[in-house]
Amino acid sequence: MLSLKYKLMLSKVITEDLIRKTTDALEKAERIAIVVHVAPDGDAMGSALGLWHYCMTLQKEPVVIVPTAFPDFFAWMPGASQVVVHEYDEEKAGQLLQEAELIFALDFNVPKRLAGLADAVLQAPAKKILIDHHLHPGDFAQVVISYPEISSTSELIFRLICRMGDFEKINLAAAECIYTGMMTDTGGFTFNSNKQEIYTIISELIKIGVDKDEIYRRVFNTYSEHRIRLMGYCLYKKMKVYPEYKAALITLTLDELNEFNYKIGDTEGFVNIPLSIAGIDFTVFMREDVDKIKISLRSQGTFPANKFASDVFGGGGHLNASGGESYTSLDEAVTRFEESLPLFKDFLELED
Repeated sequence: MLSLKYKLMLSKVITEDLIRKTTDALEKAERIAIVVHVAPDGDAMGSALGLWHYCMTLQKEPVVIVPTAFPDFFAWMPGASQVVVHEYDEEKAGQLLQEAELIFALDFNVPKRLAGLADAVLQAPAKKILIDHHLHPGDFAQVVISYPEISSTSELIFRLICRMGDFEKINLAAAECIYTGMMTDTGGFTFNSNKQEIYTIISELIKIGVDKDEIYRRVFNTYSEHRIRLMGYCLYKKMKVYPEYKAALITLTLDELNEFNYKIGDTEGFVNIPLSIAGIDFTVFMREDVDKIKISLRSQGTFPANKFASDVFGGGGHLNASGGESYTSLDEAVTRFEESLPLFKDFLELED
């Protein structure tokens, strides 16, 4: 049973019914697949590997499957070398999903976020449990643990394990992964992280042995020279500021990315940089891909980045951190952004 300590210190966010269903599913399954969204970020990797380590302590046979490769600065995470990347080995990923008795879907709300892995997951016969903190969860899973008010899916994984009475089974490897997910999905605890219980969880992870300073260094201070030069280029040449809308935009073409030897993850966090400019509350980063424009949106205060993402680019996410895509040219996506800014002026907290 959950210790008295955790009954007192952490609120019961996840309902008892969902705890029971998840516990029952775990007890009945031996082969467990854990899947996350395309272009896995820190929360996807942290929640997946945290759950993977927990399942290992239960003497299960878990496997983490990701649609596409993850950035090199997550390769240090315990268990990362065991992750199966679908784009590199579709046959193995498909076979593992077909053989799975239980599938956990983490850190995404709808199957399209799995890209090329979606069909294999949907066609797999295993029971599916969705654990996520994004709005509007789909109906593809039999159990849906969806709490958008929670800062990260990694935090949900910690809460789930504790509510199932297994806090003692969170070993150092699992704790490091969970902490990484919580840290990265809050920008180093600089947004969506003002709730007291987040720091209760961090305290417990540190007691397990997590070195938060070393994890920060591994994630944020091990970038390549090419990335730093690309960042400088973005700020000097590619950032456009719209002071009347308290907004900023950064764009990068494929040719520009190639010029700086772009690797997966090299533009991680670029969208946040203009928010450090006085008077800027909304930023957008557009990166040209082979078949689409990837769009990241960030805001501070009450400006609804998720509404802008949804209304303008068919995306979504959280109030201050969202994403979307455009299947037009980069120039057309920029035009769409600029034409939409006046429509959102009422959401700005403008000074008199």
